[in-house]
Amino acid sequence: MEPLPSLDWIRSSSNAQPDSPLAVILGSLLEPSTVLIQTLVPQLHDKLQNYPSSLNTYAQLIDLAINQVRTWDKDLQAQFILGHPRIGETKNLSTFSANEQGAAHPTATPTPPAVLARLAHLNAYYERCYPQLVYIIFVDGRSRAQIVRVLEDHLGLEPSLSIDNPPLEAATIVEVGSQKWLNELERAVTDIGLIAKSRLRSLGAE
Repeated sequence: MEPLPSLDWIRSSSNAQPDSPLAVILGSLLEPSTVLIQTLVPQLHDKLQNYPSSLNTYAQLIDLAINQVRTWDKDLQAQFILGHPRIGETKNLSTFSANEQGAAHPTATPTPPAVLARLAHLNAYYERCYPQLVYIIFVDGRSRAQIVRVLEDHLGLEPSLSIDNPPLEAATIVEVGSQKWLNELERAVTDIGLIAKSRLRSLGAE
């Protein structure tokens, strides 16, 4: 990734277009998506134009972004979450996601196909349980095999490497907008902020 643009440049930029320094850095740290470019970037740009002193560190930028996302209606927050790749994906990943998923390290020990297949099934099971959401978690150095156990526990499932057990039809569907669904939405938004701050640390920035 290119070096981070200076905070002064971000504060002073009058440009909220997709190629603006604000859009580039938010797309890198939070993952690029239509809702990020069309909604989050213009909103943060306006805030920084009116209150430039509110931005003194990149960590503050992430906090500002996540707090702004939390003001959105729930459907828009769900669209924001969908901008993140699923755990275990190996294609069409951003540079950061490729590093976090292990896809950018050809010398690293490959994830066994059975683990990838189990993750794919668990992701599908989760998405049946929680319509309009994808499973987001701050990996924090854990392997895909470890995340399998975390996701199984999160879903209340017994440990397994089956690619189809339990069947998707067995999933209990959580009503969109219910408190359980909203709690999951909030957890995912929080973890996206944690992921972004971890990415900052990998760049030697805070």
